Amino acid sequence: MNDYMTGSLILIAAFILDILLGEPRRYHPLVGFGNLTQKLERILNKKSNNKSNNKGNDKPWRTRLFGILGWSLLTLPLPLGYYLLHQDTLLFWCLDAVIVYSAIGYNSLVKHAKQIAVPLLNGDMQQARHFCSYIVSRDTSNLSEQEIARATTESVLENGHDAVIASLVWFAIGGAPFVILHRLVNTLDAMWGYKNPQFLYFGWCAARMDDLLGWPTAKISSLLYASQALWCRHTSIFNALRNGWCQGRQYKSLNGGWAMATGATVLNVSLGGQGIYDGKVVESVTLGQGPQVTTTDIVPSLNLVRNAAIIFIISCFLVSLIAAV
Repeated sequence: MNDYMTGSLILIAAFILDILLGEPRRYHPLVGFGNLTQKLERILNKKSNNKSNNKGNDKPWRTRLFGILGWSLLTLPLPLGYYLLHQDTLLFWCLDAVIVYSAIGYNSLVKHAKQIAVPLLNGDMQQARHFCSYIVSRDTSNLSEQEIARATTESVLENGHDAVIASLVWFAIGGAPFVILHRLVNTLDAMWGYKNPQFLYFGWCAARMDDLLGWPTAKISSLLYASQALWCRHTSIFNALRNGWCQGRQYKSLNGGWAMATGATVLNVSLGGQGIYDGKVVESVTLGQGPQVTTTDIVPSLNLVRNAAIIFIISCFLVSLIAAV
């Protein structure tokens, strides 16, 4: 069995595990990583955390250095150690499958999205807003049904890249060590990558490195989303990718913009608009094309992510078969 075939079988096994089991209910590795991240941040980012300091952050370069140090300590040892220990044996193939399974989160994405979609369909706005607050950073307390549907669909398409496609792609590129690295970097960005006084400088490295690792995988995710336009009548692969290129560049998150614009075009819906973040109204560029997204578009967005993952895994398997000839 060649390395390509082994890798494709590991991807198949990991995706099936996620579909069947979902996220580990207890002792999820990212929970422990999150706790460690918070403790280290309190140690290294004391000045920004000191509310009584009237001078504020008067030496940004020093805070950035501490942020780089924290990022390095949290993200590099584990993937490097696993790379050095890794052997081409059945044991490590099984470990690889478990690592990829732990990194991808399609099952969890479905669970969270349906926790919102079902109350919306039943007219329970309070519960829908409650669960919507779990997956977005904007204020959900006064969102309308359409705004909740928009927020959920945007989250599905963006996290379809971050939590599903990116892990599959990085495994195909560099194996389990790259999957570990990407997942830790992406999680750290979610915790430190904010432009507020606490993380503006300290979280600079975390945000930039997540952008860097997400750049190639966002383009591949967009291509996988766009490829599904082959069985759509309202758009084409070219048009979906063109919207990803043109609209994604104007969005606040370049990588997320690519994935959302392309996915929305294939779904034939429009995303973007106003949102309230930290008490401020933020206007987002329109992503995709067609009518405004509705509650009935949430499940199709989940299917788009699932199909993208399946297309990528099948493509890897076909490459492995060609390599074996």
